[in-house]
Amino acid sequence: MKIKRLVFVVFSLCILFPLPANEPVGFDHFFENATLRVDLIHIGDKTSELYAVDRMYKTPVWAGSPAHVIDTFNNGRYFIRVFDSVSGKLIFSRGFNSIFGEYATTKPAANGIKRAFPETALIPFPRNPVRLTISARNRDNSLKEIFRQEIDPKSVDILQLKKNEDVEIIPIAGNTNPHHSMDLAIVADGYTGAERNKAVSDAKYFAAKLLNMAPYNRYRNHINIALAFRPSPDSGCTEPTRGIYKRTAVNASFNSLGLPRYLLTEDNRDLRDIAGAVPYDIAVVMVNSPRYGGGGIYNFFCVFTADNPYRNYVFLHEFGHAFAGLADEYYSSAVTYDDFYPNGVEPLEPNITALIDSNHLKWKELASPGVSIPTSWGKAEYDSQNLDYQKKRRLLDGKIAKLTRDGASADQIRELKARAAKLSAQNGTWVNQFFANNPERDKVGAFEGAGYIPEGLYRPQLDCIMFSKGEKPFCKVCAAAIAARLRFYIE
Repeated sequence: MKIKRLVFVVFSLCILFPLPANEPVGFDHFFENATLRVDLIHIGDKTSELYAVDRMYKTPVWAGSPAHVIDTFNNGRYFIRVFDSVSGKLIFSRGFNSIFGEYATTKPAANGIKRAFPETALIPFPRNPVRLTISARNRDNSLKEIFRQEIDPKSVDILQLKKNEDVEIIPIAGNTNPHHSMDLAIVADGYTGAERNKAVSDAKYFAAKLLNMAPYNRYRNHINIALAFRPSPDSGCTEPTRGIYKRTAVNASFNSLGLPRYLLTEDNRDLRDIAGAVPYDIAVVMVNSPRYGGGGIYNFFCVFTADNPYRNYVFLHEFGHAFAGLADEYYSSAVTYDDFYPNGVEPLEPNITALIDSNHLKWKELASPGVSIPTSWGKAEYDSQNLDYQKKRRLLDGKIAKLTRDGASADQIRELKARAAKLSAQNGTWVNQFFANNPERDKVGAFEGAGYIPEGLYRPQLDCIMFSKGEKPFCKVCAAAIAARLRFYIE
């Protein structure tokens, strides 16, 4: 038992506070200041998966830090590793999540329905031949290699494209060396040529929200943000459950993986073509829509709508997933996943825990003195209120979708949307008041209910922007994880 506890403690500390690389790689020896973009196809179901290379590209400038090419965060369901073919030395690695990784946990995947999803690996451009491998997590979170390919940087199969002339790059914030900054590309989707000025205005709005939010605000002088604008043929985005279909720059769509509010894009090639017009560490898709929705996938991308009343929350929440690998801390909203976090396995994400050993909390260094583990917080009262809200909201959302598909009058649809907005606001007021009056509101402990599961997973604090909607800060654990990730790009 002592050995198991020691392993758990070391594993937990590696997740929350990443370890330094054992030895420097020597960036200039192994890499050019350019990017190798490897577009991949990921196909399979719950029990099988495979990768295949689609295309490879060489693009100017490597946006990451030359000092931090080895991933030290131990996060993500998948892991890319690049080895020098001659010496066998590991010269680059990154953990990441993917749409396929989420699909594999759904009922269709469990029923053997195979699907294919596009992905992209971005690595510094190698000077000499390398071996690219991708590993997937087993149920115990150990890594198993599922793909490898030798890549010769001199191969004619690596396309060297000229700059996209149909993509306009508009600087939004920052002007520092990409090697010592976090470089964010905002890709506009669903903005027509006539809506260019709105896209610029929206991008500036969200950039300001990010740069003024702790802990990003402490590093704002090392954050570059640019808008990558390619006009969309149509305004808005696709909403399948409402019978609305649009042609847009990267074809973002609601109802991803069968969940109405989940907004993603599977048009990976266009996304990377547009974002790649500027050096970037991470791309986000800003969708010209008033509907509530979004999605964020670690080291992949995030998507959010620009005009919803909860747009600030959606953007910062989804960016927390995509940039820092934070988990969802909520557990009562509907999701499409099944067995997303296996029972008895410590999650990789830094802000939730299975509390396998209550004497060795994952974020023990940040825990409040004398706090009880687990931490009692009035969960039964919260659950009663929230379950009632979720039931009423689902009924309203279903009626709105049906009326829209059936071509009902704008007034009927507008009235139902107003009722839904009022219900959401009332629930938000109740939740905020409940948290404000809670004696545990400022403590860091282990609050049961997280990661889509009401029992058996725990979050660090009572509330956080990763837990509930509204204008609120990150909890202390989430903030520490974000700051560590920022330093990884900046230092």
